[in-house]
Amino acid sequence: MLKPCKVNVSSETGHLRAVLLRRPGIEVERMTPLNAAEALYSDILEKNTVDHEYALFSGVLERWTQVYYVRDILKTVLDNYDERKHLVIESLRHDRRISQQQQVVESLFERLMSLSSAELAKVLIEGYEREHWDGFSDDRYLLKPLYNLLFTRDASSTIYNRVLINSMSFEVRERETLIYDAIFRNFFGVEMLNATSRNPWARTEGGDIHIASPDLLCVGEGIRTNAKGIDYLAQTFAREREHFNILVQELPRKPESFIHLDMVFTFLSRHHCMAFEPMLRQQGIFANKATTLIHIEGGRITYHQKPDMLTALRQLGWEIEPILCGGIDSWTQLREQWHSGANFFALGEGRVMGYRRNAYTLDALSRAGFSILNAEDIVAGRVDMNQYPRFVAAFPGSELPRAGGGARCMTMPILRD
Repeated sequence: MLKPCKVNVSSETGHLRAVLLRRPGIEVERMTPLNAAEALYSDILEKNTVDHEYALFSGVLERWTQVYYVRDILKTVLDNYDERKHLVIESLRHDRRISQQQQVVESLFERLMSLSSAELAKVLIEGYEREHWDGFSDDRYLLKPLYNLLFTRDASSTIYNRVLINSMSFEVRERETLIYDAIFRNFFGVEMLNATSRNPWARTEGGDIHIASPDLLCVGEGIRTNAKGIDYLAQTFAREREHFNILVQELPRKPESFIHLDMVFTFLSRHHCMAFEPMLRQQGIFANKATTLIHIEGGRITYHQKPDMLTALRQLGWEIEPILCGGIDSWTQLREQWHSGANFFALGEGRVMGYRRNAYTLDALSRAGFSILNAEDIVAGRVDMNQYPRFVAAFPGSELPRAGGGARCMTMPILRD
């Protein structure tokens, strides 16, 4: 029987004790060239390869920590009639195509409520197909699939001992937040935050929110997280903390490989980060992109412009050195950033995961003293991660990176030391 754990994350690199994942399901195959852009994908994926790559990714995590899966918990939550009813009603309300068609909504409500908990969990994630479809339009599903649910990072964020239910920037991802709200409210029983409680136009997403330390958040501001969302975080901590900092990095609005801060910057340890060099130097696509320190002292909020993230972190007392995504060649940096070369996830201090395809990035990590371990060897038990003080668990990525995210995007930490 599934049992909840404590919820608490106060750093990006503390030893990982529990994480929330979503194995890619049939929703991946419910994308076509007609709806891929609406689903926020730049291409459609080949499921067999996705399954193989994800099995190695999740297999590494299962060797290290307690892994919870979204669908398993959702099934448990749906055993409660009141929660089941609430989630079905809200799911239908959030689908704007059908929410104004009262007869359709009433009929679909009855059908969904009659399903078993396992069947309903499947439908809420993978979509509900129309009884009559013309065979060629992109409108095959009455309730659309949640194509992006494998990126468990984005729709909710553990921030210290609470969970921020994020306010998504695109309608296709709004229903994800309903599932996480139900999971964390009912299964984990944790207090939650939501930026739209202060401003309906506030937006936050988990790929932009980094829990650097008990008194510092690093946040990206761009197409997914906006100034109103960041203001909500600042106001929240100004009410609660005597001393606190939020370091904000402005991101380019395009191309889509720069949607979140964790696509250009991730913590590897207290003393190392992975970074995209143009962001550090404020050059190229990052020219004129502001770095701002929001300082909170005794309830007072002040704003301070900084030259760049690295300088700001060092001024805050961090002795941190960057390792460059793509190595030292600017052409290679662009190529590897595109396929989530900066998107690493820390299992613990100096113990991280990332795609094996980004060879120049892995070479830079190796030169910095990180042992490169193959996920296949870890999952098969041929390699013990605990024997290495600093490592990268490198897993294959030919299809998964084409979905637009990496190891950090696909993980939602629940508990760290």
